[in-house]
Amino acid sequence: MIIRLGYVAISLSLHEASPNKTITYKSYEKLKDDESKLYRLKDLVKENLANTKRILIHNQVHDIKVYRFTSKLIPLATHPDVIQWDYTKAFEQELLDIGSYSKQHQLRVSAHPDHFTLLNSPKENILASSLRDLKYHVNLFEGMNLSEKEAKLVLHVGGIYDSKSKAIERFKTNFVKLPPSIRNRIVLENDDKVYTARDALSICKDLGIPMVLDIHHHWCNNNGENLSQLLGDIFKTWDNEIYPPKIHVSSPKPGKNIRAHADDVDVNFFYHFLQQAKTCNRNFDAMLEAKNKDIALFNLVEQLKAYSNIEMVDGASFIYH
Repeated sequence: MIIRLGYVAISLSLHEASPNKTITYKSYEKLKDDESKLYRLKDLVKENLANTKRILIHNQVHDIKVYRFTSKLIPLATHPDVIQWDYTKAFEQELLDIGSYSKQHQLRVSAHPDHFTLLNSPKENILASSLRDLKYHVNLFEGMNLSEKEAKLVLHVGGIYDSKSKAIERFKTNFVKLPPSIRNRIVLENDDKVYTARDALSICKDLGIPMVLDIHHHWCNNNGENLSQLLGDIFKTWDNEIYPPKIHVSSPKPGKNIRAHADDVDVNFFYHFLQQAKTCNRNFDAMLEAKNKDIALFNLVEQLKAYSNIEMVDGASFIYH
């Protein structure tokens, strides 16, 4: 099995390279006129996109082929009271450059809309804001010229509301109503409180979409299922995709809050999953969701080298024998 490692959004190795520069709506509102507001927004976007390109170059240098874009590239983009502007046109060349670089170096990129993006909410206003957020992410990917196969959006199923079964059916109903440009990018992830890996898998099978397995979430939220028995079917949901299956990897932070992500990935926690995954004997990508970002990835790589059945391929991928 070949496993490639990646990380989320921010490189802690690079100096002053945050792609998350933003402004609060309160500060935005205090700017004197629309021209000043738009200038400020554009200034932030310019810095965010420049830092994103720096991060992609950094990733390429260190053989990191799996990366998640921040959802904050365009500050306040989905706020209903913020000036409407065509950010994809204003930054057409910068977005195309990011997409071209990703394609040239075969980088697997994605995004993860936040937990307020809920397709199974019974409230129309929440569903409408969720659609705005999804459309925003699609605008960015289309601006980068990244196809539906090349750049995915990872979602959680959502809340439980009045009934879990009804919430699942509402998710499916709203999902099939989505424009294809959005629907064809969505992959589902199990969560740490409500929707187990088995729940998410069942929905993915019904809708014919890929599933991202979060092993930390499964550890927090399961009904005693043996993950080895689910993995084969989870990985099969990626059969029609151009990339191998993807999982999310983090380990619980020490303390009472088992759902919190630790600064680094516990190598034993990850290695235990590798042993389970061996039954499928299939290549996959692992997105690390540790607080230390790329530094956590580098730390994990060094620890994995101690295992005799792990052979490093390059700086961020390995073969598990």
